[in-house]
Amino acid sequence: MSQTHAPDPPPLSSYVESWAPGPVTDVDPLPAGPVAALSAVLNLPGAVAEAGDPVPPLWHWLSFLAWPAQRDLGADGHPLHGHFLPPLPHRQRMWAGGRCEIAEPLRLGEPAERVSSLASVLAKEGRTGELLFVTERREFRQHGRLRLVEEQDIVYRCGRSAGQHPPTVDDSALPHPGAPWQLPLRPDPALLFRFSALTANAHRIHYDAPYCRAEEGYPGLVVHGPLLALLMLELPRRHAPDRRVRSLSYRLRRPVFAGERLVACGAPVGDRAELRVATHREERHATAEVAFG
Repeated sequence: MSQTHAPDPPPLSSYVESWAPGPVTDVDPLPAGPVAALSAVLNLPGAVAEAGDPVPPLWHWLSFLAWPAQRDLGADGHPLHGHFLPPLPHRQRMWAGGRCEIAEPLRLGEPAERVSSLASVLAKEGRTGELLFVTERREFRQHGRLRLVEEQDIVYRCGRSAGQHPPTVDDSALPHPGAPWQLPLRPDPALLFRFSALTANAHRIHYDAPYCRAEEGYPGLVVHGPLLALLMLELPRRHAPDRRVRSLSYRLRRPVFAGERLVACGAPVGDRAELRVATHREERHATAEVAFG
């Protein structure tokens, strides 16, 4: 008796052959309120910047936020539609990393313009199937001058994949990175909720524990990748405040979960710094490199 096999799904590249979204321009007043709020979330003694001060590297992620209507969110909390969201079926989104070149820091409280464009689209075969890498380029200007250029690498797949995650979260084990720069943190659900609110991130893996376990296969709430990147950039801001960051790159490798004890750590190496996020499970959940000007 012959056996019928389901046809292979089409390659991801076939869904984006004619997908070519054009540039989009947005403006934002860069108010001081969100910076003060994130400073409080990170238990800092006061706001890291006020009106007229330079915006710390990557803290511009608190600005230019998009708030789609509730009916336009998918079951996972991500937007169903978006200018730079590729037209994939059952789309799953992961932030993989990015780069930033800072000619001049943005200034808080001064109107800024952001021009976003599609930089590249590339399909690759990963360990768990085909992946689509989408890179979005963003140029930021104030008073007509180009201040910084950022690229974000987002990875997409069709459907869910079972990742290799610990069955439970160990909230007692301590990492011991042995690096001169260290910033320990034990992110709890309240911290993740507040960071989601500050970045307009409705993805349920950051605040809905039953959804995390039942639908995504995680042992607990997932710490935001952008929060890990910001924690790494806190190291040069706190330990080398007189050295200006001219460029940076970061990569998000393995998830960290709420309740785990993490350490953002690193060290200066000449005119740059090498940074990472460690737990007792993994030495490099996220990595970053900073170049000083």
